[in-house]
Amino acid sequence: MPLPPSWSSPIPEPDPDFTERAKARQDQLTKPQGSLGQLEQLAIQLAGLQGTDQPAADPAAITVFAADHGVCREGVSAYPQAVTAQMIANFAAGGAAISVLAKQLGAILEVVNLGTVAPVKDLPGVRNAPIAPGTANLADEPAMSRAQLATALQEGDLAAQRTANGGGRIFIGGDMGIGNTTSASAIACILLNQPPKALTGPGTGLDPQGIKHKEAVIERALKRHGTAADPADVLASLGGFEIAALTGAMLGCAARGIPVLVDGFIVSVAALVAVRQQPSVRPWLLFAHQSAEPGHQSLLAALDAQPLLQLGMRLGEGSGAALALPLLRSACALHNTMASFAGAGVTDRDTH
Repeated sequence: MPLPPSWSSPIPEPDPDFTERAKARQDQLTKPQGSLGQLEQLAIQLAGLQGTDQPAADPAAITVFAADHGVCREGVSAYPQAVTAQMIANFAAGGAAISVLAKQLGAILEVVNLGTVAPVKDLPGVRNAPIAPGTANLADEPAMSRAQLATALQEGDLAAQRTANGGGRIFIGGDMGIGNTTSASAIACILLNQPPKALTGPGTGLDPQGIKHKEAVIERALKRHGTAADPADVLASLGGFEIAALTGAMLGCAARGIPVLVDGFIVSVAALVAVRQQPSVRPWLLFAHQSAEPGHQSLLAALDAQPLLQLGMRLGEGSGAALALPLLRSACALHNTMASFAGAGVTDRDTH
């Protein structure tokens, strides 16, 4: 299977005319210039990305990609691998955090099963597209073949296409996969040229001894992999099916003119891979929050990102991004419906 076109085709740029018009409108609204801080910049950015004078954060589409990881054989998680399949059922039943948030927000939620050790039944809201029963053990061999990588990227691109077909204005990608912070940390170590100690955290709740063991496993993987930093090589060697799909979804959304609200550590690693492959994808990424996972701050710095929230979260699932969606809605509402000084008959500071 070939890589999706968005892997290498040019990504559209924000529309400079609408960006400038949005800046001018912000300066005319009944408030001191800049007084709404990041909310102003969000509205301006969305206006340029969406090519409109009326930016919108709805409809929002949320896709959670789920898959298992062979590296779990090394004992890198506090939870058993069966939890991945169990959580897919929990998503479908509405019991997971992202399920609750999506319902509260009125956002479309879908789950894509890319391959779990335990079987997954046909469930409402779940797309079963298994590539394999999880990846290979990245500590000893490449996590996936190039064909498997292409399939995972295509599944992400298909999610972007479904978002476009549904008229989605914002895309949120989430992750589920026991062991995926090990995979994500290994990818980050290569792309940021940092040692495992700098980027490895507790994940689902490892104690200090467990974190040291996790660092050692990642060190083994890095020695096997070498220093090759080509995004496709890194994903195939050290990634997970869900991390690759998230990368494909972000590239696919940008190619289709859909802004992406980026979640925490795992999704930010996928964002970094996407940006390294296609630097022009960066303007399409909005960053929701700073995770409590230790390596996330380094990722945000590398991506020159200013997260909207800092709540000490490290759940994944797209939950942090979902919590930031109301901020985007508020930014758009303020931009679109606040009165101007002239329209409200309010004296501007430069006219008295």
